[in-house]
Amino acid sequence: MSLLQNPFDPAREAALVTGAGNGIGRAIAQALVGEGVRTVFADISAERVVEAMKSSPRPELAVAWTGDLADPAACDALLAHARAALGQVTHFVHSASPPRREADHALAVSDETWRQMHAVNLEAGFRLARELARQLIAAKSPGSFLFLTSLHAGTPRNLPHYSTTKAGMAMLVKELAKTLGRNNIRVNALVPGAIAAGGFIADPSLAKHIPLGRIGAAADLAPMALAVLSNKVSGYVTGAAFTVDGGLSLTNWFEPPVLDA
Repeated sequence: MSLLQNPFDPAREAALVTGAGNGIGRAIAQALVGEGVRTVFADISAERVVEAMKSSPRPELAVAWTGDLADPAACDALLAHARAALGQVTHFVHSASPPRREADHALAVSDETWRQMHAVNLEAGFRLARELARQLIAAKSPGSFLFLTSLHAGTPRNLPHYSTTKAGMAMLVKELAKTLGRNNIRVNALVPGAIAAGGFIADPSLAKHIPLGRIGAAADLAPMALAVLSNKVSGYVTGAAFTVDGGLSLTNWFEPPVLDA
């Protein structure tokens, strides 16, 4: 039997993916149900969730949830919904993130935009992961968590609210991995480069900075996500960050923002 066949155990494993309505989260959620894993598709947009589920390889394995994860009560509602629908959630992917605008540089970003980005990216990610970990520990069940960070966890992006949350998520992955490893719960990060997905419209000229010569797509992330999430494929991997960027991180292409007079 091939080592990469049947990377998941659908009889014992179930997943929760945030930001599953579009972009990278959608690609990962659809890939999970394609492998037979019952999966909650969580997103702020009901319309996007319905479309993502309908276009999945096995829609009957997808469970919808909609809400704003900036609200802690919504995080609690999502956890309750996932447990009622799936039982024990063993695999968690945190891909949800508010839209980002190039105009929101350090001297322009509003307090509310800053708060929303931190609430969804960092605070919701921590709240959801911690509670799912508690459930897994109580059940003495293994688990696998995956956070979508960014190259800009370590490289300025002219979007301080976004970059600081991604940097925080990168350290959160390490903290959780160290804390939860003895309970057989693995926590890793996927680090996307310039991916034309989730509302990000890449300038085609950016491709000249990418060694592989093209802008990435959400589908480029899904196979790596499945490999890292799989306890069969990556059972001895935790606290790691896997860069999927076509080689973009080998360069630094951003200029400082132009400030208004």
